[in-house]
Amino acid sequence: MCADAGPGLISSSGFDFLLSGFDPSLMSDQLSLVHHGYKVPSLAPCMVCGDQSQGAVFLREFTLIRRESLHEDFLSDLLNSHKTEDSSSRTARSEEDRDGLWDAWGPWSECSRTCGGGASYSLRRCLSSKSCEGRNIRYRTCSNVDCPPEAGDFRAQQCSAHNDVKHHGQFYEWLPVSNDPDNPCSLKCQAKGTTLVVELAPKVLDGTRCYTESLDMCISGLCQIVGCDHQLGSTVKEDNCGVCNGDGSTCRLVRGQYKSQLSATKSDDTVVAIPYGSRHIRLVLKGPDHLYLETKTLQGTKGENSLSSTGTFLVDNSSVDFQKFPDKEILRMAGPLTADFIVKIRNSGSADSTVQFIFYQPIIHRWRETDFFPCSATCGGGYQLTSAECYDLRSNRVVADQYCHYYPENIKPKPKLQECNLDPCPASDGYKQIMPYDLYHPLPRWEATPWTACSSSCGGGIQSRAVSCVEEDIQGHVTSVEEWKCMYTPKMPIAQPCNIFDCPKWLAQEWSPCTVTCGQGLRYRVVLCIDHRGMHTGGCSPKTKPHIKEECIVPTPCYKPKEKLPVEAKLPWFKQAQELEEGAAVSEEPSFIPEAWSACTVTCGVGTQVRIVRCQVLLSFSQSVADLPIDECEGPKPASQRACYAGPCSGEIPEFNPDETDGLFGGLQDFDELYDWEYEGFTKCSESCGGGVQEAVVSCLNKQTREPAEENLCVTSRRPPQLLKSCNLDPCPARWEIGKWSPCSLTCGVGLQTRDVFCSHLLSREMNETVILADELCRQPKPSTVQACNRFNCPPAWYPAQWQPCSRTCGGGVQKREVLCKQRMADGSFLELPETFCSASKPACQQACKKDDCPSEWLLSDWTECSTSCGEGTQTRSAICRKMLKTGISTVVNSTLCPPLPFSSSIRPCMLATCARPGRPSTKHSPHIAAARKVYIQTRRQRKLHFVVGGFAYLLPKTAVVLRCPARRVRKPLITWEKDGQHLISSTHVTVAPFGYLKIHRLKPSDAGVYTCSAGPAREHFVIKLIGGNRKLVARPLSPRSEEEVLAGRKGGPKEALQTHKHQNGIFSNGSKAEKRGLAANPGSRYDDLVSRLLEQGGWPGELLASWEAQDSAERNTTSEEDPGAEQVLLHLPFTMVTEQRRLDDILGNLSQQPEELRDLYSKHLVAQLAQEIFRSHLEHQDTLLKPSERRTSPVTLSPHKHVSGFSSSLRTSSTGDAGGGSRRPHRKPTILRKISAAQQLSASEVVTHLGQTVALASGTLSVLLHCEAIGHPRPTISWARNGEEVQFSDRILLQPDDSLQILAPVEADVGFYTCNATNALGYDSVSIAVTLAGKPLVKTSRMTVINTEKPAVTVDIGSTIKTVQGVNVTINCQVAGVPEAEVTWFRNKSKLGSPHHLHEGSLLLTNVSSSDQGLYSCRAANLHGELTESTQLLILDPPQVPTQLEDIRALLAATGPNLPSVLTSPLGTQLVLGPGNSALLGCPIKGHPVPNITWFHGGQPIVTATGLTHHILAAGQILQVANLSGGSQGEFSCLAQNEAGVLMQKASLVIQDYWWSVDRLATCSASCGNRGVQQPRLRCLLNSTEVNPAHCAGKVRPAVQPIACNRRDCPSRWMVTSWSACTRSCGGGVQTRRVTCQKLKASGISTPVSNDMCTQVAKRPVDTQACNQQLCVEWAFSSWGQCNGPCIGPHLAVQHRQVFCQTRDGITLPSEQCSALPRPVSTQNCWSEACSVHWRVSLWTLCTATCGNYGFQSRRVECVHARTNKAVPEHLCSWGPRPANWQRCNITPCENMECRDTTRYCEKVKQLKLCQLSQFKSRCCGTCGKA
Repeated sequence: MCADAGPGLISSSGFDFLLSGFDPSLMSDQLSLVHHGYKVPSLAPCMVCGDQSQGAVFLREFTLIRRESLHEDFLSDLLNSHKTEDSSSRTARSEEDRDGLWDAWGPWSECSRTCGGGASYSLRRCLSSKSCEGRNIRYRTCSNVDCPPEAGDFRAQQCSAHNDVKHHGQFYEWLPVSNDPDNPCSLKCQAKGTTLVVELAPKVLDGTRCYTESLDMCISGLCQIVGCDHQLGSTVKEDNCGVCNGDGSTCRLVRGQYKSQLSATKSDDTVVAIPYGSRHIRLVLKGPDHLYLETKTLQGTKGENSLSSTGTFLVDNSSVDFQKFPDKEILRMAGPLTADFIVKIRNSGSADSTVQFIFYQPIIHRWRETDFFPCSATCGGGYQLTSAECYDLRSNRVVADQYCHYYPENIKPKPKLQECNLDPCPASDGYKQIMPYDLYHPLPRWEATPWTACSSSCGGGIQSRAVSCVEEDIQGHVTSVEEWKCMYTPKMPIAQPCNIFDCPKWLAQEWSPCTVTCGQGLRYRVVLCIDHRGMHTGGCSPKTKPHIKEECIVPTPCYKPKEKLPVEAKLPWFKQAQELEEGAAVSEEPSFIPEAWSACTVTCGVGTQVRIVRCQVLLSFSQSVADLPIDECEGPKPASQRACYAGPCSGEIPEFNPDETDGLFGGLQDFDELYDWEYEGFTKCSESCGGGVQEAVVSCLNKQTREPAEENLCVTSRRPPQLLKSCNLDPCPARWEIGKWSPCSLTCGVGLQTRDVFCSHLLSREMNETVILADELCRQPKPSTVQACNRFNCPPAWYPAQWQPCSRTCGGGVQKREVLCKQRMADGSFLELPETFCSASKPACQQACKKDDCPSEWLLSDWTECSTSCGEGTQTRSAICRKMLKTGISTVVNSTLCPPLPFSSSIRPCMLATCARPGRPSTKHSPHIAAARKVYIQTRRQRKLHFVVGGFAYLLPKTAVVLRCPARRVRKPLITWEKDGQHLISSTHVTVAPFGYLKIHRLKPSDAGVYTCSAGPAREHFVIKLIGGNRKLVARPLSPRSEEEVLAGRKGGPKEALQTHKHQNGIFSNGSKAEKRGLAANPGSRYDDLVSRLLEQGGWPGELLASWEAQDSAERNTTSEEDPGAEQVLLHLPFTMVTEQRRLDDILGNLSQQPEELRDLYSKHLVAQLAQEIFRSHLEHQDTLLKPSERRTSPVTLSPHKHVSGFSSSLRTSSTGDAGGGSRRPHRKPTILRKISAAQQLSASEVVTHLGQTVALASGTLSVLLHCEAIGHPRPTISWARNGEEVQFSDRILLQPDDSLQILAPVEADVGFYTCNATNALGYDSVSIAVTLAGKPLVKTSRMTVINTEKPAVTVDIGSTIKTVQGVNVTINCQVAGVPEAEVTWFRNKSKLGSPHHLHEGSLLLTNVSSSDQGLYSCRAANLHGELTESTQLLILDPPQVPTQLEDIRALLAATGPNLPSVLTSPLGTQLVLGPGNSALLGCPIKGHPVPNITWFHGGQPIVTATGLTHHILAAGQILQVANLSGGSQGEFSCLAQNEAGVLMQKASLVIQDYWWSVDRLATCSASCGNRGVQQPRLRCLLNSTEVNPAHCAGKVRPAVQPIACNRRDCPSRWMVTSWSACTRSCGGGVQTRRVTCQKLKASGISTPVSNDMCTQVAKRPVDTQACNQQLCVEWAFSSWGQCNGPCIGPHLAVQHRQVFCQTRDGITLPSEQCSALPRPVSTQNCWSEACSVHWRVSLWTLCTATCGNYGFQSRRVECVHARTNKAVPEHLCSWGPRPANWQRCNITPCENMECRDTTRYCEKVKQLKLCQLSQFKSRCCGTCGKA
C-alpha cells in the first residue's frame, strides 16, 4: 500500500475494495463466496506511490472464478515467490517476480460490443499483505468483425440514448461529434438543427473508436493505440498491398502512360485493365477526351459507368472518386477493387490525350505452405516435411507452379522439417533413443545423372544433367521422390560450361618444289586443320582454308614450246578411266579415293553394292596418307552405291519380252559372245501414289546357263539403254503441306513464329501439279500455324517514353521524356528495375527543340496609378516591341515589326471613391444618387422616353422626356433641379414633379443643355443634345451659364474636371489650336464628335441608311406628327441606342494614343466598326425581347464581325402612333397596341383600362370598359372572347363602336380572361386582360386534350391534358392575374418543383421529355386575397417499336413450341424456309406505351378472313402459330402494332420448298496427262437453287453419274526416281541411294527414256544419294564398384554402388533416355563388410520404481556393439535387426494397506488455504490433510 492511499480505501487480507458506492452488508456475502470456492476480482486499480492523480477506476461487472480452476503449478509459482524483500530489491526484481505476488488473472469479461471492435477486461487480486506492483486490470480487443451496414455508428447510438432525457428542460435529437482533438473519448453530441454541442458523458463506452478513420479505441476514457492486427498497443500498419504488417511482397507497383491513338473509325479504346483486388489506384487524363469504366465481377456480371460528373460514388461496391476539370480528369480508387475494372477512353476532340496511371496490383498467384506430409515412419521416430503449392486467390484453387514463378517477388517457402511418430514401435515396446536422422533413417538427398555431351565441340558450350530427389530406405533401396523433400538443402546445378578451349584452325605446311625444272609450273603445300592440342583433326571452315597450289616460275629457260596452261600430271584418258575404275592413286592434293565394291546385298533379284569413298591426301614430308573431312576434296564425289542383279528368284518370270529387245537393238543373236546383257524384271515402284517409276534391271548373263556373271564379262558398249515405266498413277489423298517457320518476332521475352499450312492434293508428279483444297478435306489434325519462340526473360534494357511537348513554341525550348530500365519477362509483361540493372548508356532524357526565332510581340509594363485620388480617372502603361531569338535571348526591335496594338491595351478608366464636396466633410450617411453612366442616341420617332440622371442623350425634336433622379437617404421633396446652373420650376413646357421626376413635354432646340439634380450635397448631371433633320447635331443657343461651368461643378471645380478628361480632347478635330482649346474647355461635348461621325458614317447597313432617308423625307413631306407609312419603313430600326460611357471613353482614350497623322484613319475605321456592332446588338436584343409569334425575319444581313457589345436597343416607349394616314399605305398584319396605364383602385365605381392590365372588381364597381386598339392594313376586325369562348353580348355586356367591350354591373360570373382578337387577310393578333373578383388570383385555363406525335415542341395552357412522344419540348403556360400580382408556384405530383424548370411569365418548360417526366403538373397562383390551383396531366406516349433485347420473345417462342421452327418479324421482313406439312411459329417483337394492339395479316388481308389456313393467335397477339403448311400457306405474314402514338408494321415470309440432288460441273481432272485422267461429276444438295448441307438430301434418290476420261495426252519429260536402298549402317551415319532417270510418259501409258537435258530444262535433277541413320551408336557403360560402406543389411553384409551411364562408342556421355532401348546393368549389389559385424547388447533391468500400483517401470541399456572389438558403434549399423526394448512396466499389482502419506511438497500451503476438502488435494496431501 502507498503511504497515502486516499480516503475510502481499506486493505483486508489481500482484498482491496472501493468504498465509493459499496454496501458493507455485502462484505460477508463476498467472503462467503470465497469460502465456497469462488474468488472476487480485485476492485481497486494499482495505487502507485507518489502519483495519486489517477484516482479509482469504477468497473461495471465482476467475474467469479471457481477455485477448482487453480492449478498446482500456479500454487507452486505463488508460494515459491512469496518472500519478504526490502524496498531496494523490490525495485530491481523482474516482471515475473512482481507477478508472483498476484493471484492468477481471472477470465475475460464479455465484450463491450458484439461487432466493430470492442474491449474485454480481466482482473486479478493481490495475495500479499502489502501492496503489489503492477495493474490489477488488463484489457484486450474483441469482436473484431465488421458490423452490418444497418447497425449504425457506435458513438451515434450512445448519443441517441439521451434523446428521451431532457436537457435544460427540453428534448433534443442528439447527433455525434467525432474527432475531437482535445478529448476524443468524451461523449460530445450536437442537438440536431442547432449549434448546441454538449458533453453528455465524460467517457464513451469501451471499444468506441477515438477517430473515425482510425482503429484506435477508447478504454476507460483513454485513447489506446490499436494496430491493424487489432491488438492493443500494437503499432503495426498495413502495407501498400493491404496486408497487416506486410512487406509489400504480395502486390506489385504498376505504372505507365497511355497515349490515345483514336480515329474516326475507332471512337474509344482501352487504357488499362486493373484487376480485382488492386489498391491505391490513380489515373490522370490530360487532353480533350473522356474516361469511363467497364467492370466485370468474379461472377461474370458486367457493368459500365460513364463518369459524367465530379463526385464520389460506388461502382460494383468499390468507392470511386472522380474529378472533372476543363483540361484534365482525375480518377482515384482506394481499393481493394471488388471487380475487374477496365478503364477506357472515349474520343471527344481532335487533339491526342495522355493518361498516366499508377496502382498496386495484387499478385494473385502466391505460394501457400502445405500442411506436413505423412510421417516417413509409423513408429520409432520418423520425419515429415511441408511443401509449397501455387494458389490462385481469385478462383481459390491450386494451379501449376509456373504461375507463381512469373513474379520475381514470389519467393517459394523452404520446406520445414520436424520429427514425428516418436512412440516406440509395438514389436519392441521400448523407448527409442532419439538419434540424428541420417544415422538411423537417411534423409532424402539430391542425386545427379552424368553430364550430357557438350553443346559445342570447342569455343565454349553448355552441358546439362538431370538432378532428382531420391530417398533410401533402411534396406538401402533407393527410390525417386518429390523434389520438395530435398529442398532443405540447395539443389545441385543442372548446367555447366564445357569445351572452353579454342576451336581448330588451319595450319599451312611448307610449299613443295616447283613441278617443272624450267619455265612456268605449279607448287603444292599441305594445309591441315589443327586443334588446341596440336593434333590434326577436322572441324575447320572450308571457306577460310588457305589455297593448296599456286603457279611458280623456274628462271631456267626451256627449249621446247611452252604450254599455255600450267603443267599438271596429265594422263591419257584411258589411263584416267582405268584409275577411276581400279581406284585412284593418292596425291599431294586432297582427292576422293574409293575402295572396292561390296558383295551384292541379295542372293537373287535386284540388290545393291556399296563402297566407301574417302577424302585423302599424301603428306610429302612423311610419305604417309591422311584422311580428311569430305568437304576438303574438290570435284564430284564417286558413287558409293550401285544396283546389282543376282539372277531370277525361284518362280519369278521376268516382265520383259526378249522379242521387243531384238526389235529395239537390232538383235543380240548376231553376237556370239558367251556373256550378254539382258533385262531381268523391274524394281519396286518409287512412289505409292501420284505417279512413280519402275526401272528395268539390266544384268550380265551367261547365255548358256542363264546365270548372272560379273559385269566386266559383258561388252560395256552393248549395254541396253535404261528402261523405265510409270506406276501407281492414282492421285495421292489430300495431305497437309507445311512451310518453314518464319523468324521469331522477338529475340527474347515471348515472340511468335508463323508458317503456312494448307491442305493440298497432288494430281501429277510429272507436271508437279498440286491443287489447294479446303482444310476439312485433310483427315489428319492440322499442324499448328503459330508457336511461341524465344520464351525467356530479356536482359534489362532502356525503354524511352514519348517526348513531351516542347517547353516553348519558339525561341529555343527543351522537351523531356521518361527513360525507364525495364525487363521484358517470359510471360510478355514488363518488370520495372532500378537503373543500375541496365548496363548500356542511358538514352537522353532531355533535348533542345523549337530552335527558331519567335515573332515580334509587345511587352507591356504595369498599369500606372489612377490619375485622380477620387472619382473617375485613367490608368496608362507603356509598350515596347520585343523579339525572342532562337538562342533564347530577348531583344528590342522596331515597333513596326509588332502587330497593331489594341487601343484598350495602353489606357483604361479607373474609378475611386466619390470625391467630397469642398467645405463639407464626407459623412457615412450622406445622400446618394444612383446615377446611370450611359449615352443614348435616338434614331426613330417616339412620343416619350424615360432616362436616369448621370448620362448623355442625343435626341430627336418633339420627343417627350421623363428624367428621374433616384436619390437615397434623402426626403424626395428636398430634391431640386437646375438647367445650365439655373434653378428650374414647373411651367407648361417643363414639369418638376415632387418625387424626383422632371418632364420635358416636347423637346425644342432651347431644351438642350446640362440638367442637374441635387439631393443635399449629392449632385448628378444629365446632358441633352438635339439631332437635326440631316442627322447632324443642332447647335445650342447661348445659355446664361456654359456647360463648362456646370460640369466643372460636378467634380468639385473646373481644374479637376479638365484634369479628368484632358486625354480625351482634340482627338477627332483637325482644326486649329483654338478649336482644340474650345473642345478642351467644354467637357459636356466630349462625345459630340464621336456621335456626329457615327450619325454621318457611311458604314451603316444599307437598309438602316435608307430608313433614315425615309424618316427625313417623312419629316419634310407630312404635316402629321407621326406617319404610319414611315413607321413600316423604320420597322427594323432601334428606337434608342444605349451604351456605357466608359465604352466611348475607351475608344477616345485609344485614339489619343495614336500618332497625329494616323488618328483620322483610325477614327474612320473605328466608327465603321462601331456602327456594325450597334446594329447587330440591336437585332439580337430585339430577337430576345419578342415572343416567337411576334418575331420577324430581319431584312438586314450583316457581314461577320467580332461581336463587342456596344449599344443595345431601348424599347421603353409609351406609344407607337395612331392608325390612319395616307391612301398609299403598304399592307401589314394586325397589331394590337399595348398601352400602359396607371393601376386601378379597388374603390373606383367605373373602371376604364387598356389591354395588358388586370381589373379588380370591388363591391362598388358599376362599369368596366375594356379598350382594344389595333392597327393594320386592311383594317382589322375586332372580336372578343372570355376564357377561350366567344363573348355573348347582352344588355349588360356591350360592344362599343370603337370595338371596346363594356360590362355593366359586373358579377362574379364575369370574372375571367378577356381576349381581344384583331384579324385581317394577312393574319391576326390577340391580347388578354384579366378581370378578377376583389383582386383574387385568376388562372387562364384550357380543357382540351392535345395529342402530339410529330412536332418537336408543344405548348398548352394549364388545365389541358397532353399526350406526347418522348424527346419533345413541352411548354405549359400558366397565365395568372390578381391584385396584387399573384405569385406562381409549380408542383409535380404534388411536390414542389425547383427553380431550374421555370421560365419567365409563369410558363413551365420541360425539355426533351422522357417517361420519367410523366405526371400531374400543377400551377398555384396565390396572393393575399387567396389562392387557385390548376393542373395538367402529362402522359408520355411510346410509339410501337422493335425492342433492342429479343430474349423475352425468343423465350416465349421456345416455351410455346419447343421443337417448332420459328421466325421473328421485322420492319424490313424476314424469311423462313420450310418443307410442306410442317408447323411454324411467328413472333411479333414489340414494345410501346400504352401497350400496342397487334393485328395479324396474311397476303395483305386480316388473318381472321384467310381461308384454308389453320392458325392460332397466342400471347396477346405476339405469337402466331400456323399449322399444316402447304403451298397456299406460303407468302407474307405481317403484324400491325398500333397505339395512340403511332403504328408499326413488321413482316415475315414463309417459303415452302423441298430439297433435291443436282448434278453439278465436273471435278478437276485426276491427271494432267498420260492415260489415267478421269473427271467425276459432282453432286450437290440444293434448296431453291442454293447449295445446302448434303444431310438435307439424305432421303432423296441420287442420280446416276459416270466418270469421264480427260487429259489423255503425252506428258512432258520428267525425272523418275526409284525407291531408296537400305542404309549401309544401322547407326553412326550411313548412306542410301536411288536411280534417277529422265522419262516421257505417252498417252498410251508407256514410259520411254529420253535425254537428261530434256528434264533439266523443266526441273532440277533429284538427288540420288542421301545420308541415313545419323543417330549415334550408343551403349551402357559403368564405373567400377564403390567401397562396401553402404548401410548394413545383415550380419557382415552391406551395399555397394556403381555409376551406370549411357555413352557413344567414342566415349561421349549421353542422357540415359538415349540408351533406354538397351538392358540397363545393375547399379547396386550386396557386399561383405567388417563394419557390419555388429549386434545388439543389453544390460540387466534396473529395480522397479514402485512395489505396487499402476505406475512402476524399469529400464535397461540397449546398444549396438562390434562383434570383434565389443565396442559400441552407431545404432543404425544394427538397424537390420529388431532393437530390444529398453523399458517395461513392473509390479502391476494392487496396493493393500497403503499408508497415508503426502505425495507433493506443497501440502502445508494447501492446508493454510483450506483446500483439503477438494478431492484432488485430499488424496495427494493425505498425511497433512488427515492431521487437519
